[in-house]
Amino acid sequence: MNRRNFLSASPFVISAFSEPVTRWLVSPTEPLVEQPGRVSVGKAHIEELREAADSARVWDSRFGGSGWKSQSLTAYLYERITPLLSGRFSENVGRELFSVTAEMARLAGWTAFDAGQQQAAQRHFIQALRLAKAGGDADLGSYVLSTMAMQAMMRGFTSQAIDMAQGAYERVPSADPRVLGFAKLIEARAHARGGDTRAACGCLALAERLQQHGEAEGVGSLTWIDFFTRQRIITDAAEIFRDLGNPKATFAWHAMGEMPGDAFARSRGIRLSVLASAYAQQGELEHGLRLGRTSLRLFSRLQTVRGIDYIKIFTTSLQPWHREPAVADYLREVRTLASQPALA
Repeated sequence: MNRRNFLSASPFVISAFSEPVTRWLVSPTEPLVEQPGRVSVGKAHIEELREAADSARVWDSRFGGSGWKSQSLTAYLYERITPLLSGRFSENVGRELFSVTAEMARLAGWTAFDAGQQQAAQRHFIQALRLAKAGGDADLGSYVLSTMAMQAMMRGFTSQAIDMAQGAYERVPSADPRVLGFAKLIEARAHARGGDTRAACGCLALAERLQQHGEAEGVGSLTWIDFFTRQRIITDAAEIFRDLGNPKATFAWHAMGEMPGDAFARSRGIRLSVLASAYAQQGELEHGLRLGRTSLRLFSRLQTVRGIDYIKIFTTSLQPWHREPAVADYLREVRTLASQPALA
């Protein structure tokens, strides 16, 4: 790949994923091309970038993608990492450099996605996939592709999301079980959005087994997949069954794990909104509104556009009570929040 095209532009349309995804599926890795450069890149640079990536992940989980630190990630990619990509390095250092840069680009895409900057998110994801390929990191490439599938699913392109998640799983069968499990979890979510209960449950069961397999093998060096725990399975399973209109299963899955804590504030808000929707599906308006308001306040503090998308799903479930004063008040609160400049 051309290092100098690190952040080349592309519009947000689902077809923009077609070429980079196809290229990755044909060959998830490629030989490292060395180029002469003025900057000598060593292990100290790699350690700095990994620390920056870890810090960005923690910040994003706690404060969402609209915080100043998350927004500064793109500037860091431009100003700090781009010169290193044009530097001199050994093959081992070069592959590590491309891999950690792919991690950073994926994180930049994820924070942009959370902040509602869909075009920027897609550009970053595409570059992350290319960088992972250039670094010979098939596991990371699979993870990036699964993340792209999640964006496609959240934007309403469920069939394309299923295809991408399946590609992420099938193209690297020797990948870390957790990487493969995440791909299957995203596929399960896409099937649920499409209303396919059988396919969703099958993928969810396989994701569970792969997560357990990865846990039994012990946590390896892939720190970027450490989030894929039993708790993550529970969180996404609750959402899967909300989408399938099965509130009993949603509550059953929720009861299997703890509510995400303050370190995962966005995940906590998402879980609350999912439970609110499940209560509404059962006809329990009071419980649903109580959790919906708590979730709304949390998303308001985090300034997460993706959180507002979850609130909108909940408001759809309130349609049978749209004339109720309490519902009307809540919908006004939602409209007020959604109209804020940071979330519009």
